Amino acid sequence: MFLPVKRKLTIIQGATFRASWIWKPGGVPMDFTGCKARMQVRAERESPDVLLGLTTENGGIVLGQIPGEIALYLGATRTASGVIYWESGVYDLEIEHPAGPDDVTRFAEGSVAVRPEVTRA
Repeated sequence: MFLPVKRKLTIIQGATFRASWIWKPGGVPMDFTGCKARMQVRAERESPDVLLGLTTENGGIVLGQIPGEIALYLGATRTASGVIYWESGVYDLEIEHPAGPDDVTRFAEGSVAVRPEVTRA
């Protein structure tokens, strides 16, 4: 059994957001061949509304660019004050393995804070 990594994320409005982890089960970088990843931010765990969604399909998550790396990315236009209007939330990040939708690992979870932007274009 794998327990999710707990990590607080901070998004600075109007700036590029990057965060990453290296996953090395047993000391060997994870092979992400055929894997997908998804992450959602909600105000609270039970909230029906997704405040932010990152996936391998939408370019918000990149797997294995560096062996074992899980990388998150949001460009500055996606973090701007008109787009990210909320101040905090909770997230989890799941890896779907090649066997399909019944083979999923929750890799990380935690809170997300947003530092408001003063300077706007």
